[in-house]
Amino acid sequence: MSQDHSAALPVARSFLRLLVGLNLFGGVVILALLVWSITHEQWTFTALGIPPSDDTRLEIIGMRAIAALGLLAVPLNHALLKRLLAIIETVRQGDPFIAANAAVLQGIAWLLLALQLISLAVGGVGKAVSTPAHPLHLNAGFSPSGWLAVILTFVLARVFAEGTAMREELEGTV
Repeated sequence: MSQDHSAALPVARSFLRLLVGLNLFGGVVILALLVWSITHEQWTFTALGIPPSDDTRLEIIGMRAIAALGLLAVPLNHALLKRLLAIIETVRQGDPFIAANAAVLQGIAWLLLALQLISLAVGGVGKAVSTPAHPLHLNAGFSPSGWLAVILTFVLARVFAEGTAMREELEGTV
Protein backbone atom coordinates (compact mmCIF):
# COMPACT_ATOMS: atom_id res chain seq x y z
CA MET A 1 0.00 0.00 0.00
CA SER A 2 1.45 3.38 -0.96
CA GLN A 3 1.94 6.21 1.49
CA ASP A 4 -0.76 8.33 -0.21
CA HIS A 5 -3.40 5.64 0.28
CA SER A 6 -2.47 5.00 3.90
CA ALA A 7 -2.83 8.74 4.67
CA ALA A 8 -6.13 9.06 2.81
CA LEU A 9 -7.95 6.28 4.67
CA PRO A 10 -7.65 7.73 8.18
CA VAL A 11 -8.65 11.15 6.89
CA ALA A 12 -11.67 9.71 5.08
CA ARG A 13 -12.63 7.65 8.12
CA SER A 14 -12.34 10.65 10.44
CA PHE A 15 -14.29 12.85 8.05
CA LEU A 16 -17.10 10.28 7.74
CA ARG A 17 -17.27 9.92 11.52
CA LEU A 18 -17.53 13.70 11.77
CA LEU A 19 -20.36 13.64 9.22
CA VAL A 20 -22.17 10.94 11.22
CA GLY A 21 -22.08 13.23 14.26
CA LEU A 22 -23.10 16.32 12.29
CA ASN A 23 -25.98 14.41 10.69
CA LEU A 24 -27.29 13.32 14.09
CA PHE A 25 -26.81 16.83 15.49
CA GLY A 26 -28.66 18.26 12.48
CA GLY A 27 -31.52 15.85 13.10
CA VAL A 28 -31.78 16.99 16.72
CA VAL A 29 -31.78 20.63 15.61
CA ILE A 30 -34.48 20.02 12.98
CA LEU A 31 -36.62 18.16 15.51
CA ALA A 32 -36.17 20.92 18.07
CA LEU A 33 -37.08 23.61 15.53
CA LEU A 34 -40.12 21.64 14.41
CA VAL A 35 -41.35 21.20 17.99
CA TRP A 36 -40.56 24.86 18.78
CA SER A 37 -42.46 26.01 15.69
CA ILE A 38 -45.50 24.10 16.88
CA THR A 39 -45.36 25.15 20.54
CA HIS A 40 -44.30 28.76 19.84
CA GLU A 41 -45.90 29.31 16.45
CA GLN A 42 -46.46 33.05 16.54
CA TRP A 43 -42.94 33.87 17.77
CA THR A 44 -41.23 31.47 15.33
CA PHE A 45 -42.95 32.58 12.17
CA THR A 46 -42.90 36.28 13.09
CA ALA A 47 -39.12 35.89 13.51
CA LEU A 48 -39.03 34.37 10.03
CA GLY A 49 -41.05 37.29 8.68
CA ILE A 50 -44.18 35.20 8.25
CA PRO A 51 -46.71 36.17 10.90
CA PRO A 52 -49.29 33.42 11.41
CA SER A 53 -52.54 34.27 9.65
CA ASP A 54 -55.06 32.63 7.40
CA ASP A 55 -53.05 33.92 4.42
CA THR A 56 -49.83 32.28 5.58
CA ARG A 57 -51.25 29.02 6.97
CA LEU A 58 -50.20 27.06 3.86
CA GLU A 59 -46.63 28.38 4.11
CA ILE A 60 -46.41 27.36 7.75
CA ILE A 61 -47.70 23.87 6.98
CA GLY A 62 -45.25 23.64 4.07
CA MET A 63 -42.30 24.61 6.24
CA ARG A 64 -43.25 21.98 8.78
CA ALA A 65 -43.58 19.39 6.01
CA ILE A 66 -40.10 20.31 4.80
CA ALA A 67 -38.76 19.88 8.35
CA ALA A 68 -40.45 16.48 8.55
CA LEU A 69 -38.84 15.47 5.26
CA GLY A 70 -35.52 16.66 6.69
CA LEU A 71 -36.05 14.38 9.67
CA LEU A 72 -36.76 11.51 7.30
CA ALA A 73 -33.40 12.12 5.61
CA VAL A 74 -31.43 11.84 8.88
CA PRO A 75 -31.66 8.03 9.29
CA LEU A 76 -31.07 7.58 5.56
CA ASN A 77 -27.91 9.69 5.74
CA HIS A 78 -26.86 7.81 8.87
CA ALA A 79 -27.22 4.45 7.14
CA LEU A 80 -25.34 5.72 4.09
CA LEU A 81 -22.43 7.07 6.15
CA LYS A 82 -22.21 3.88 8.20
CA ARG A 83 -22.05 1.82 5.01
CA LEU A 84 -19.26 4.02 3.67
CA LEU A 85 -17.37 3.51 6.92
CA ALA A 86 -17.80 -0.26 6.53
CA ILE A 87 -16.31 -0.13 3.04
CA ILE A 88 -13.39 1.95 4.28
CA GLU A 89 -12.77 -0.68 6.93
CA THR A 90 -12.47 -3.41 4.29
CA VAL A 91 -10.05 -1.20 2.35
CA ARG A 92 -8.05 -0.69 5.54
CA GLN A 93 -7.93 -4.46 6.00
CA GLY A 94 -6.63 -4.80 2.44
CA ASP A 95 -9.53 -6.67 0.84
CA PRO A 96 -12.31 -4.39 -0.41
CA PHE A 97 -13.31 -6.51 -3.41
CA ILE A 98 -15.65 -8.83 -1.58
CA ALA A 99 -19.26 -9.77 -2.19
CA ALA A 100 -20.36 -7.98 0.97
CA ASN A 101 -19.14 -4.65 -0.42
CA ALA A 102 -21.14 -5.16 -3.60
CA ALA A 103 -24.23 -5.51 -1.40
CA VAL A 104 -23.19 -2.49 0.67
CA LEU A 105 -22.78 -0.40 -2.49
CA GLN A 106 -26.18 -1.57 -3.70
CA GLY A 107 -27.64 -0.41 -0.39
CA ILE A 108 -25.88 2.94 -0.72
CA ALA A 109 -27.36 3.34 -4.20
CA TRP A 110 -30.87 2.75 -2.87
CA LEU A 111 -30.26 5.23 -0.04
CA LEU A 112 -29.02 7.83 -2.52
CA LEU A 113 -32.14 7.23 -4.61
CA ALA A 114 -34.36 7.74 -1.56
CA LEU A 115 -32.50 10.95 -0.69
CA GLN A 116 -32.98 12.23 -4.23
CA LEU A 117 -36.71 11.53 -3.98
CA ILE A 118 -36.85 13.41 -0.67
CA SER A 119 -35.06 16.33 -2.32
CA LEU A 120 -37.67 16.34 -5.09
CA ALA A 121 -40.42 16.32 -2.46
CA VAL A 122 -38.80 19.19 -0.54
CA GLY A 123 -38.44 21.18 -3.75
CA GLY A 124 -42.06 20.47 -4.66
CA VAL A 125 -43.38 21.52 -1.26
CA GLY A 126 -41.22 24.64 -1.35
CA LYS A 127 -42.50 25.59 -4.78
CA ALA A 128 -46.11 24.90 -3.77
CA VAL A 129 -46.03 27.13 -0.68
CA SER A 130 -43.76 29.92 -1.92
CA THR A 131 -45.57 33.17 -2.61
CA PRO A 132 -44.42 36.47 -4.07
CA ALA A 133 -44.92 38.04 -0.64
CA HIS A 134 -42.97 35.28 1.11
CA PRO A 135 -40.71 33.52 -1.38
CA LEU A 136 -39.16 30.31 -0.13
CA HIS A 137 -35.72 29.76 -1.63
CA LEU A 138 -34.50 26.19 -1.17
CA ASN A 139 -31.53 24.31 -2.49
CA ALA A 140 -33.66 21.28 -3.24
CA GLY A 141 -35.40 19.58 -6.13
CA PHE A 142 -33.88 17.95 -9.15
CA SER A 143 -30.10 17.58 -9.01
CA PRO A 144 -28.37 16.17 -12.11
CA SER A 145 -25.25 15.36 -10.10
CA GLY A 146 -27.34 13.66 -7.40
CA TRP A 147 -29.06 11.45 -9.96
CA LEU A 148 -25.71 10.75 -11.61
CA ALA A 149 -24.38 9.62 -8.22
CA VAL A 150 -27.34 7.22 -7.91
CA ILE A 151 -26.66 5.69 -11.33
CA LEU A 152 -22.89 5.50 -10.78
CA THR A 153 -23.34 3.81 -7.42
CA PHE A 154 -25.67 1.18 -8.88
CA VAL A 155 -23.12 0.58 -11.65
CA LEU A 156 -20.23 0.44 -9.17
CA ALA A 157 -22.13 -2.11 -7.07
CA ARG A 158 -22.52 -4.26 -10.16
CA VAL A 159 -18.82 -3.85 -11.01
CA PHE A 160 -17.92 -5.00 -7.49
CA ALA A 161 -20.24 -7.99 -7.79
CA GLU A 162 -18.79 -9.01 -11.16
CA GLY A 163 -15.21 -8.42 -10.01
CA THR A 164 -15.79 -10.50 -6.90
CA ALA A 165 -17.28 -13.34 -8.94
CA MET A 166 -14.35 -13.24 -11.39
CA ARG A 167 -11.85 -13.25 -8.52
CA GLU A 168 -13.56 -16.22 -6.85
CA GLU A 169 -13.62 -18.08 -10.17
CA LEU A 170 -9.93 -17.33 -10.74
CA GLU A 171 -9.02 -18.46 -7.22
CA GLY A 172 -10.94 -21.69 -7.86
CA THR A 173 -8.88 -22.46 -10.97
CA VAL A 174 -5.48 -21.88 -9.37
